[in-house]
This record gives sequence, structure tokens and C-alpha cells, in this order.
Amino acid sequence: MTLDDLCLFALDTSRPYGERVAKDLGVALCAHEEREFEDGEHKARPLENVRGKDVYVIQSLYGEPGMSVNDKLVRLLFFIGAVKDASAARVTAVCPYLAYARKDRRSKSRDPVSSRYVAQLFETLGTDRVLTLDVHNPAAYQNAFRIPAEHLEASGLFVAWFAARLQDEAVVVVSPDVGGVKRAEAFRQALARALGRPVASTFMEKSRSEGVVSGAAVVGEVGGRTAIIIDDLISTGTTLARAAAACKALGAKRVYAAVSHGVFVGAAGQVLADPALDKVLVTDAIPPFRLPPALLGSRVEVLASAPLFAEAIRRLHSGGSLVELLAGA
Repeated sequence: MTLDDLCLFALDTSRPYGERVAKDLGVALCAHEEREFEDGEHKARPLENVRGKDVYVIQSLYGEPGMSVNDKLVRLLFFIGAVKDASAARVTAVCPYLAYARKDRRSKSRDPVSSRYVAQLFETLGTDRVLTLDVHNPAAYQNAFRIPAEHLEASGLFVAWFAARLQDEAVVVVSPDVGGVKRAEAFRQALARALGRPVASTFMEKSRSEGVVSGAAVVGEVGGRTAIIIDDLISTGTTLARAAAACKALGAKRVYAAVSHGVFVGAAGQVLADPALDKVLVTDAIPPFRLPPALLGSRVEVLASAPLFAEAIRRLHSGGSLVELLAGA
């Protein structure tokens, strides 16, 4: 199967990201129309023939000024419906950030399981596959869907960045809570292979109730080492700040954070300016538009995930392996 059979769309709010994916994939974005109506309704449709084609639609589902998470989700679903009605052979929703993925279980009586409801919406519109990056709970994400739910990981991007800069330093990988230990351990193993030497690990005690986070005990040795805190998402930054402060208090030489999705709400900009944190790495799945420009480059560095998505799309289109892609094959 050649790339001639592939159609790549990016809805308007994700067009800059889509253009980067298209460039790495070696194709042009397909033309589409998005039209607003005076009563607040809208429509979106492909302007190119998609009959019998393998279609990929890029829309990162984060909220921003003038376009809420729900607006973006509905627009994506309606566009997928229009493409399916136009007789596309297969449609893959490409969501670098997937909304509602964190609400994957009932934590209180009569709680919604929003991740499952979102999955049902995609399935009802005829979506054939979903592709995203580093959801909070990969098992819950994959179990929510009855269609293939592909999950990419940013750890390879972070490993490459640190391996080029920490050649002669003692390193410890820190999970900011017990729930992230598996993610941190996978990163630790990959970084140890890249550095060609052992990398230590530790985790923090943390509990959350009614949005209040408590617990600051570090289980493991961080003194005299460079600490790397691994997590899937930064929201207000309070969890990250607590972990960084605890590591510095125990004698860590430097503290980095590598986090896939920078939501950066509330006072996150002030939190990230704390001297306990030397640098924060995030991907471009969510642009850091909420942060003060002075933090970008100096305290926060954004790594490109578009090449990873481009290669994943190439492999999905041709029948290649995503497992081998994530393993560095």
C-alpha cells in the first residue's frame, strides 16, 4: 500500500501540528472546510475525494481561548461522520492529547466514567481506530474502546534528550506517586540502556482527596544525584513542585521533569519558576500557550512529537508494527 491511498486532514485548531506531521510523513494535508453559523452551530467537510481511502484526522483535544475541549471533540466527531458518509475505507482519529482520558474509573458514588463515554461516541460515528500519546492509564484507555486504540509514548523523546546531556552524572528517576511507578520504571530501563550504565529509581508518597494533594516522603536515595521526575501530565504543577522540593531537600544536585502533556492551568507558571526545578520538558501535543514567554527555552523546553506520529501513521497505513516503533526498532 502506497501513501497515494492515504488522506491526512488536520482540523483548523490543530493545523500547525498537522502541517508538521504532514511534512515528516512527506505528504500534503488534504483540503477541508469548516464553517461557522450565526447561531453558534458549525459544519466541517472534506473538500477532496476520500472514497476508498485510508483517512487520518488530526485534532488535539485540549481547551484553549475561544475553543473548549467539548467544541473540539464535537467538531472532530462530526468531521469523522462526514468522512465516513463520503465512503472512506478507514478513518483514524489522531488525538495527540485525548480529552477525558483521566476520568477512567468511579472514585465516588454515581461518578461518570467519561473515558468510556468518549470511546462510545467515537465508535458510534464509525471511527475505525484512535491514536493518541501517553494517556494517564493505558490499560483503561485500551479497555474503554472496542475498536483498536493505539497508544504512543514520549519516553523515547525524553531518553534521547537526557542521554545527550547526562553522560557523566549519577541519575535517579523519580515517580511523583505510586501510580506512576510502571511508567517511571520503563523510562529508567530505557535511559540506562541509552547511557550504558545503571540508573536508580525512587517514588514519592502522595494522596489526593477533593483535589487536595498531601504526602511528601521520598522512598529511595536521591542525594548527590540528578533527579528526573517522570509524569504524564502537568496541570497546576503542584505535584511536580512538591516532588522537586522533596528531592532538593534530600540533596539532589539537579532536578528535571519530563512530562508528556503540559496543560499548565492556574498558577502553573509561578510553580515552574521555582528554583527547585532546573528544567521541565514537555511535548508539543499541547502548545504551552498558557505559560509566560520568559519560561520557554529557559525553564521549559518543548520537544517535537510530530515525527513520532508521522511514523506511527506510516506504519498503520502500511501494516507495520507500532510495538517495534516504541521499542526503537
